[in-house]
Formats: sequence, structure tokens, C-alpha cells
Amino acid sequence: MKKNRPVPGYGVFAAAAVLFVLLTIVSLAVGSYPLTGRDILQSFRELSAAEPSMPTRVFWNLRIPRTVTAVLSGVTLGLCGGVYQMVFRSPLASPDLTGVASGASLGAALAIVLGLGSSFFRMVAAFVGGILALALVFLLVRFSGGGRVYTYILAGIITSAAADAGLMVLKMLADPERQLAAIDFWTMGSLASVSSAKAMPLAILTVPVLAVLLLCRRPVTMLSLGGEECGAMGLSERFWRAFLLVLATLAVSACTAVTGVIGFAGLIAPHIAQYLLHRRSGVYLCLCGITGGILLLAADLAARSLGGGAELPVSIFTVAAGVPVLIILLCKGRGDGR
Repeated sequence: MKKNRPVPGYGVFAAAAVLFVLLTIVSLAVGSYPLTGRDILQSFRELSAAEPSMPTRVFWNLRIPRTVTAVLSGVTLGLCGGVYQMVFRSPLASPDLTGVASGASLGAALAIVLGLGSSFFRMVAAFVGGILALALVFLLVRFSGGGRVYTYILAGIITSAAADAGLMVLKMLADPERQLAAIDFWTMGSLASVSSAKAMPLAILTVPVLAVLLLCRRPVTMLSLGGEECGAMGLSERFWRAFLLVLATLAVSACTAVTGVIGFAGLIAPHIAQYLLHRRSGVYLCLCGITGGILLLAADLAARSLGGGAELPVSIFTVAAGVPVLIILLCKGRGDGR
């Protein structure tokens, strides 16, 4: 009789999950107002207190929303990045491919220039901009009469270029002292202004979408194998590609609307997951999400700790982490003769 072998990859996934949990706990304690384990325990005891102490207010009003947002945004970017790379069958595909980041940036910048300075209007405008960018991509694909992978990629590039041009126009019209600085800081990504009012809608939007994407692992895997395999399994390639892209872009738009543009997280997390698993099946998509959460939690910890009292943009650290990953990909492609 054959012995039952353990499913490969679960050890790696368990180790990543442990690191993910540890970084989440550290994120709750580290900041300009550090919290000890005793402070955190006391915060739970004072949850219903009429006049909670300062550590309790910091924990529930600042650290919990910020950590929850970092976790949700990192998991969303990582998992959706894995979906994009499998659906498009391209190692360079990322959530930015459909122009959602550029569209969200344009929406947020428009709200800032029009004087809608509240975080709520800025978040709504960024979300609408990201969704409109996706709609434009599908409109271009339908107008071109094609539904192939390269058609979506080209439509995403066109949409990003148009949104970036609009963003440059808004920067020229913005007030240099306040509005321009706000636009630049938003486009670099930050979790400094996250509150419960932002974290709650983000959770309501992203959690169901991520659950559906994980339940659709089989169609995602079939799409990564090509159209012939989809046809053999009775799956409509065009329908499932559009359906998965809409879901992924919806979740990414929600994250971008809250945190701003966080570069490279959705691109490098899937590559790290594939390097650890050596395959794109099984727990691959789950590991993509966990890896994205680890990257964003670590970047946020660095952003709040290395600025000398000031908040640094998160994208500084995610882009810095992405450079060596892309260099490794470049060298690997050269070694493979591609």
C-alpha cells in the first residue's frame, strides 16, 4: 500500500501564516505612541469604559483600523496580483494592468482640486475612478472586436496613459502649497490617515470578493493553462476572464481608494509565492495573499518607524522590495534563454 504523502506547500504556507500573524501583532504595538502587552490587554478591559485611557484610545481608534487596513490591502493586492498573472498568463501582470491605480489617482486628484478635501469624498472619487478605468478597458476590448490576452493588456496601457495625462493636467491646476502636495503624497500610498470609517467599508467590500476569488481557484487555474484547456473543461474563457477581472479590480479599487497607490505589492507577492511553492496551484493563491499582507505590514512598520517622527510613504518600501525581485526575474529569464 502507498503511504499518504503530505500535500506539498502546506509547510511553507504555515510558516508564512505564522510570520503574518507575528507582524500583525507587532503592528498593533509599534508606532509614535508605543503600546506594551499590558496596554493592549488593558484596552480590552476598558472597551466599554466611559473614559478610556490614552493607550486604549490609541489601540482602538488608531492601531486596530490601521492594522486591519494593512492586512486587508496587502492580502487583496497579493491575491489579486496572483489572479492577474494567471488570467493573463504573464509574469509582469499586476492590478495596475487595467489602469485601476491610474484611474483611482485621477479621481482622488480631481476631488482634491475641486476642493472636496474630506477623506470621504476623496475615497469615493478614487473608487469611482478605478471602476471607470476598468469600464473603459472593457469598452476598448469590445470596440477592438477581440478578447485575447494582449487586447486586455493594450487596453490597460491605453487607459493608464490617458489617466496619467489627466493627472498631470490636474497637477498643473492644483494649488502648489496644499493641493499639489496632497496629490503627490496620495499617489505614493500611506496608511497614516486610516480610521474606522475607512477600514469598515473596506472590509465589507473586500472580504466577500476575496472569498469568491478563492472559491474560483479552478477557473483561474484553467485560464492559466490556455483557451483549449478551458474549452475541454467546459469553461467559457471570455466570461471567466471578464468575471475574475471585474472582481479583482473591484477589490483593488477599494484598497487604492483608502490607502492611495501602493506600487509593486501586487506584482512581487505572486512571484515570491511561486518561488516558495515552485508551482501555481494548491495553496498558491492563498500564499499570494499572505505574502502581500506580509509585504504591506512590513512596509507600514518601516514607514512609521524610520521617518524620524514623520510618516513616510509606504510605496518607498514596497518598490524597494520589488527591485531585487525584478532583477532576479530578469536574470532567470536570461538563464532560461527567454
